[in-house]
Amino acid sequence: MFYICTNFMESFTAHFLFSMKRIIGLFLLFFGFANLSSQRHEIGLKAGMSNLVGDIGRTNYILQKPFNRSISEHGVPFYGGLIYRRNFNPYQSVRLDVGFSHVQFDDRYAQENYRKQRGLFGTNSGADADVVFEYNFLPVNNEQKSMLSPYVFGGIGALVYSVVRVTFDNNFYRNDAGEAITPTSAGDFIQTATYESGKKIIIAIPFGAGLKYKFNYNWALSGEFKFKPTFSDGIDYSMIDDKDIRHRYNKDLKQPNSTKSLLQQEPYITQAKLWAEETLKNRTYGNTNSKDWVNSMTLGLTYSFGRPPCYCD
Repeated sequence: MFYICTNFMESFTAHFLFSMKRIIGLFLLFFGFANLSSQRHEIGLKAGMSNLVGDIGRTNYILQKPFNRSISEHGVPFYGGLIYRRNFNPYQSVRLDVGFSHVQFDDRYAQENYRKQRGLFGTNSGADADVVFEYNFLPVNNEQKSMLSPYVFGGIGALVYSVVRVTFDNNFYRNDAGEAITPTSAGDFIQTATYESGKKIIIAIPFGAGLKYKFNYNWALSGEFKFKPTFSDGIDYSMIDDKDIRHRYNKDLKQPNSTKSLLQQEPYITQAKLWAEETLKNRTYGNTNSKDWVNSMTLGLTYSFGRPPCYCD
């Protein structure tokens, strides 16, 4: 059985504590300069639960809560971040979300029997940033003591998550003296694969809906569901993207009149690629045509400041 090695909890804790210290510092600085009578800008915090919908583990798009051993082994599927909102009028805003999330995936808690029997599991952690357009159905951004409004949003974002990279080393067989032996057939050499973890920027399309409650003129609470389909199928390490595959060829024996390895010419190079494709096929799981989703369910607290709510320049 192939198990995915994904013990990122120490890294997750360190990144989270560092991020929270910076966020708290920004808040302390902000409150020293805030204008208490204005509604043009908002800044705040949000926190909640994050979950991955991929080829390993549960497939709930929301409310993918952890169970029993999942917390002790993989940590809490957490999202925390900073919000900045620019209110253009009482209904429309542009929002910037910057956050850090930890996702987990475990076949033991999947509903599908084939996933339960497969038994793969792991975690991933990363930072993200989203810019979204937000529309409120009621004029909640006006200056009033309290108001409740549903809202919808959509935009574009980016994530930085860990992915698996692989290097295929193609080497000659050797004689008793350790010297490279010239291959006599297409498969007369050896290939080994080395896997490692690396960071990668992934594009996403965030969208969702929420409920915003403004109270005491300057403060607002919000709860929302955010869905983020990505352009990657490797956040759960179920497959390796073509850009993360590398070939190396031993150069003890070179092509005539060339600095390239003899293994970089036909028929050896074609055989090397066929072996690599077979290796990757055997460690690829799920539907390669579907991409991963990184979703979240969060609560946010924001404070309004800036220019008066007439929204006049």
